[in-house]
Amino acid sequence: MRELIAAGARRLARAHVCFGHGTDNAWDESAALVLHALHPPAASVAIAAARRVAPRAAARARALIERRIRERMPAVYLIGETRFCGLTLAVDPRVIIPRSPIAELIERRFAPWIEPARVVSVLDLGTGSGCIAIACAKAFPRARVDATDISAAALEVASVNLRRHRLARRVRLARSDHFRALARRRYDIIVSNPPYVGARELAALPPEYAHEPRLALAAGRDGLDSVRIILREAHRHLRPRGILVVEVGNTEPAVRRAYPSLPFTWLEFAHGGGGVFLLTAEQLEER
Repeated sequence: MRELIAAGARRLARAHVCFGHGTDNAWDESAALVLHALHPPAASVAIAAARRVAPRAAARARALIERRIRERMPAVYLIGETRFCGLTLAVDPRVIIPRSPIAELIERRFAPWIEPARVVSVLDLGTGSGCIAIACAKAFPRARVDATDISAAALEVASVNLRRHRLARRVRLARSDHFRALARRRYDIIVSNPPYVGARELAALPPEYAHEPRLALAAGRDGLDSVRIILREAHRHLRPRGILVVEVGNTEPAVRRAYPSLPFTWLEFAHGGGGVFLLTAEQLEER
């Protein structure tokens, strides 16, 4: 198995595939695909790595790596699941692949920006696979979590993940264009990883990103179409002392230019990533 992984890593490196959906190097990408193809017992992976692999099983692993190269399909889609905040989640091309640095905030229960003990309501705006909503429900076991998305197909995947984690009763899914279906509901935390890729950046993305739903990436000419709606309407849905957390990635400079008077807190992350801002309910009210 170790030789299969090494050979797969060499093939991936020579093919110059893009690593941006769960791993950042050819060895880890190859290992994930080979392990998925061979299904070794979790407790014996280290031992299995030195054992011989049956020809049919080896052919399965090589075929999976070849498909990764030929189709430029992200490995996570080929495997059908990924990890986020320590949780295993089903994913497929109906949803964007979870990779948000917001995971670190959830693991810290959004401290010190809010007192975790008082959080009783959370909104995940643009939930996709449900990863952020599910992680928030685990982090705040007393909270009601609403998870919305404009895509009915994405909500189907989120529903699968809610059932997998036995949260179908605690997390409410709703199809909504931003806040439209939420009436007057208010939350302690609104968190969102919305579309934020501008037209020029979208056209330059590696082919792997074309497998993700365009609806989850594209946000108009400057990447701000969704962010503008969130900043305009979020204050109506935040409780006093509530917080808004939004990922905007590489569009951070455009957000700064478009809203020079907003007192954004731009968050830093120990494990990398950025382009995430935080605003309080009071800061939004003062706009």
